[in-house]
This record gives sequence, structure tokens and C-alpha cells, in this order.
Amino acid sequence: MFKALVLQEKDGKVSSSVQELEETALPAGDVTVAVDYSTLNYKDGLVLNGLGRLVRNYPHVPGIDFVGRVEQSDDPAWKPGDAVILTGWRVGEAHWGGYAQKARVKGQWLVPLPDGLTPQRAMAIGTAGFTAMLAVMALEEHGVTPEKGEVLVTGAAGGVGSVATAVLARLGYQVVASTGRSETEEYLKELGAATIIERSAVETPSGKPLDTERWAGCIDSVGGSTLATVLPGVKYHGSVAAVGLAGGTKLETTVIPFLLRGVNLLGIDSVMCPTERRKQAWARLVQDLPTAKLDGMMQPASLADLPRLGSEILAGKVRGRVVVDVNR
Repeated sequence: MFKALVLQEKDGKVSSSVQELEETALPAGDVTVAVDYSTLNYKDGLVLNGLGRLVRNYPHVPGIDFVGRVEQSDDPAWKPGDAVILTGWRVGEAHWGGYAQKARVKGQWLVPLPDGLTPQRAMAIGTAGFTAMLAVMALEEHGVTPEKGEVLVTGAAGGVGSVATAVLARLGYQVVASTGRSETEEYLKELGAATIIERSAVETPSGKPLDTERWAGCIDSVGGSTLATVLPGVKYHGSVAAVGLAGGTKLETTVIPFLLRGVNLLGIDSVMCPTERRKQAWARLVQDLPTAKLDGMMQPASLADLPRLGSEILAGKVRGRVVVDVNR
């Protein structure tokens, strides 16, 4: 028997409860993992609230991330006792996820827990932090260096934004953090933000195809009108890494920034990211994300807390990173 947060659907409404399940209830897979921790991402909030049609089959165990130790394996790449991380691959959506004491998945979806990273800190990073690192790497690969100027982080107090701010600051970038929550300003300064701006300053397009050049780069977790506002102000050959859609999926803009300034719009996909790229990103996180700042982002939680927190993250009320101890 193992404990899990189980979602049920009835008459179009999704409900959740912590239940005891038989191991035979686990889905197909070649590796069984004893889960230590999971975390909470924006996508988890959607799943917990039955939004976005991300889950088609119920009952369902959500949780798009987990860390734990291999309990049983038919994949030669893994043996019992191996410490592993899972993010993405539509686990927690199409496949049962990490909000449980056990998970069964395909071995090819796992990566090793890097040396120097505790399980708890791995989930303080989770998909949000992993995505932030992919975005930083993409900016670097497109020539955005600290001497080029300011880098904007939108939705800076959220999971992606928090890790992006801390990593960029550690690497020497001048980070401008955008937030709609004035109470998070001190928190963002502690993470390394050089400047804090109100969300309203970057959420309404000016209507001009080009604005004054300001941003050498941007990591945008908001999308929608915010992304449309940012693009005209990006410097010549600057880049924007688009990682989220909290502000909407529709992008109303022009091609002028791309044609006249050579601006790059970089799509960041963490779900189906190739394994070698994943390992590279996790290694960079160990190297470039200050441990003290990561610890300052953590908010502990249990399985029973998740329904409440799932609603709060959609409302923009969760600061930093939620670490879920599935054994509490």
C-alpha cells in the first residue's frame, strides 16, 4: 500500500483526496520509484483544478515532478537504490505522477540526481527551475552576455522567475524583475535583482512596432500582452526566452522587431527536452544556483496542502517554490 493524492472527475467537476492504494494500481512502466519529494508548478495548478483538458482519464495521480530512489527496475540503465529525478514527459498529465509515495515510469524519462544536490533542493528547483535554467542557457547561446545590458524577468516572484533571477544575478547579469506584488520586492532583491519594476510597466503594448531599446534579453513566463509589450523594447540582436503563459496564449505583435533589430524569440520546452540537454541543465543548476538563495525560496507542504496551493498558484499567490514531502 502507498499513499497518493487522487483526482476524481464527476459531471465535469474534479475533486481530490489522499488515499491508500495498492501497488497494482500503478500504471505501466519499467522502473518503480519510492518518491521522497515532489513540487508544485503552474501546470500542476491547472491539473489540480481540472483546467486545460490536460488530464483525460480519471482516477488520476497528478504531480509533474518527483525525486526518489529506484525500488525496482527492468531497465538496465537503473538499479535499486539509484537516486533519480523526473520532470516532464507528460507525467502528471497523461501518466500518473509524483503526488504519491510510489511512481512507475519509463526508465528513459529519468535522470540521475546530480552530486551535490539533495532531494529536497532538487524539488525546490523542479520543472520551474529546470525551465529557468534552459532559458538562461538559450540566452547565452544567442549571445546575451552580462555586458550587453539589462535582462528582464517577468513574473519574477514565481517559480521560474525566482530561479531565473537568482541564476542570472550569480552569473553577473543586471536583472530587472517585474512583479505585480509589491510585498515580494525585498525577496527579489535578496535573490539578486538589481531593479524592481511594476508589472503594469510591461503589460500594455505601446502600439508602436519599436520602442526605445532597453532589454538585452528577457525570460518571460507570462506571455500574452506582456510578451507583446516586451518585444519592441529589446535591443538589436537581443533575445527573449518564452517559457510560460500565465498571462494568456494569444500574442498580438508585429514582425518589425525581428526584421529591423534581429530580435530572437526563443521557445523553451522542458517537457520533451532531450536527456543530454536535461543533464546539462541540472549540472548548471548545481553550479550556478546559489544554495542559500534556493533555500530561501522553499515553502514546505504535504499532499493534503496541494488542493489549496493549486488554486493559489493559479491566482499568483505562491511565492518561490513549494516542496511537497509525500511522506508527511
